Amino acid sequence: MLPSLSELVKIPAVSVVFDAKWAEHGHLDAAAEHVRAWLAARAIPGATVEILRLPERTPVVLMDVPASDGMPEDGGTVLLYGHLDKQPPVGGWGEGLGPWTPVIRGDRLYGRGAADDGYSGYSASAAIEALQAAGGKHARCLVLLELSEESGSPDLDAYLEAYRERLGDISLVVCLDSGGQDYERLWLTTSLRGLVSTTVTVHVMDAGQHSGSASGIVPSSFRIMRQLLDRIEDARTGEILLPELHGPIPPERDAEMKALADLAPGAAKAAFPLVDGMSAASDDDYELMANNSWRPTLSIIGAAGLPLPEDAGNVLRPFTTLKLSFRLPPTADPKTALAAVERVLTTDVPYGAKVTLSAPEEGPGWNAPPIAPWLRSALDSLSETVFAGSQWQTMRLGGSIPFMGSLAEAYPKAQFVVTGALANDSNPHVPDEWLHIPQAKRVTESVAHLLDAHASAL
Repeated sequence: MLPSLSELVKIPAVSVVFDAKWAEHGHLDAAAEHVRAWLAARAIPGATVEILRLPERTPVVLMDVPASDGMPEDGGTVLLYGHLDKQPPVGGWGEGLGPWTPVIRGDRLYGRGAADDGYSGYSASAAIEALQAAGGKHARCLVLLELSEESGSPDLDAYLEAYRERLGDISLVVCLDSGGQDYERLWLTTSLRGLVSTTVTVHVMDAGQHSGSASGIVPSSFRIMRQLLDRIEDARTGEILLPELHGPIPPERDAEMKALADLAPGAAKAAFPLVDGMSAASDDDYELMANNSWRPTLSIIGAAGLPLPEDAGNVLRPFTTLKLSFRLPPTADPKTALAAVERVLTTDVPYGAKVTLSAPEEGPGWNAPPIAPWLRSALDSLSETVFAGSQWQTMRLGGSIPFMGSLAEAYPKAQFVVTGALANDSNPHVPDEWLHIPQAKRVTESVAHLLDAHASAL
């Protein structure tokens, strides 16, 4: 797998939100075809592999593997999910490394998209092959790899609707786009935050003016922006002030976070490279996990209208633009949340400044259903056989996989295994992204065990 995965790293298949001319550039199509060819070459009897296309949508790779002989006709379908689009390259990669340069050093494969989430299709198909070679059984399996996840999966719902009858009754979802806090065990994600974002611009003049002439007369666009943000966030604590962006923590998730805090004290803070002398948002592990997975947060992820310091003259700038990204509790309604944000940004604007909003995005969160007895037993078993006795654990992910929320709504009776080979130090979305190869192998083996357990439970 590694040579083909390395070739996939070389393809600059950045997601649609970062490449408006993606269709013209062809990188997403190239990634889809590269993995399609790999899957088509697998020795899996009866499997079909194709690239699905809808007008004006990014493609989807779909591998359809028939159920093992003797499986019940009403056994449902297993959906194994991953994505092939990538985050932008960003600068600052280490010596000898680069976003489109695959490099294997020890147990690590470096390169953009190796861990997030290029390995997923390889892992899913290998799990099916391994299970068949070992004489196990599985229900019908679909390996679905989308190419817009890093943009919030704007195209996936259209495919789920268009191909709903073909997809069939999904009884188990295995998502390989997650991970955990270490590489010693299998981690299950039990909740994902939702997401809304918007780009806000505050205009105060048609052109910039000398700050000595205009300051004190024309209010600064940045100061007005600060006032607008103060309506949304308490700058001292980071608390989001809009009730529409909040949601209660379910008792089972509360208990999971308390248990994990006892298991790995200090892990939440230690996962990030804080500068010397910097403290985390809280000294309490539970509070940090709750902040990260069940409380809304605001991140300023982009700006315009601000020159680099070395290029900045004494000018009162005509506008300030910020891109606001909100993470939401898994059960919050992203449409309601986005409407609330838009309302407070555009109502009663200080000094009557002109505020414009653009590029709104939204994605639902997800809260896992209760774990079925067969699945819990299988997880206990593979903890012994695959991970040498290291017990599987749950975690709540602060990020978003909008597909999970959409799928949970479409298939409310399905069981979900959201896992993967990532950990915080895998550097997804930032320089030096890398895949932990041994953990990817263990995750693949675990998926094979779970497919067999699912088949036995039917």
